[in-house]
Amino acid sequence: MKLQKTTWLLVVIAMLFGGVIYFLEIQKQPQQSEIKADGQTIFNFQKEDIQKLIIKTQKEKLEFEKTNRENQQWQMKQPENVIANDAAISFLLNLLVEGKRDREFKISRDKIQEYGLAKPLATIEVQLKDRNTHQLILGKSNFEDKLLYAQVNPSAQSGEATITLIPKDFQYAIERDLTEWKQQKETPSESKLQKLIVPGNSEIEKQQ
Repeated sequence: MKLQKTTWLLVVIAMLFGGVIYFLEIQKQPQQSEIKADGQTIFNFQKEDIQKLIIKTQKEKLEFEKTNRENQQWQMKQPENVIANDAAISFLLNLLVEGKRDREFKISRDKIQEYGLAKPLATIEVQLKDRNTHQLILGKSNFEDKLLYAQVNPSAQSGEATITLIPKDFQYAIERDLTEWKQQKETPSESKLQKLIVPGNSEIEKQQ
């Protein structure tokens, strides 16, 4: 008899637990219906279409412009007028062109601070050769710390804001010291090296 009571108690607990889970799932459905997995690229332009980049962080503003020089394609305009580090620029450009949207959802505009977008990590402005401009606002990382909350070409007219989750690589691309954005100067030890071409199309380096 005692075993029967225990069994019935377990059945009742299981039913109650199942009811709670069902209720929670029903409650979550309206929210999940607003979320979509796009897998689409963040922007629809090509790398060669980009003419100017402006990166605004909480501590500085960086501006880069494409040049006509084949071996030095980008020039820093702000905060200094110097040759830019093409590798650093290229990494960011590849993300802008090839980066994918993980998913999107809409929120009330007064909630953007919850996603780190009221005081963003950075704002990236892209000017194309045809004078069209695009904007990407980077917020904080998501719960798993694998994606960033962002706004893509946000509109100030709507009472709602579209939040897009994008690769965290964007954070790594813009969090650089100023020196990393500039072309590195050749060190004395490097200048002493010269390449010697020998028969057989082989190449060696020797110390002068």
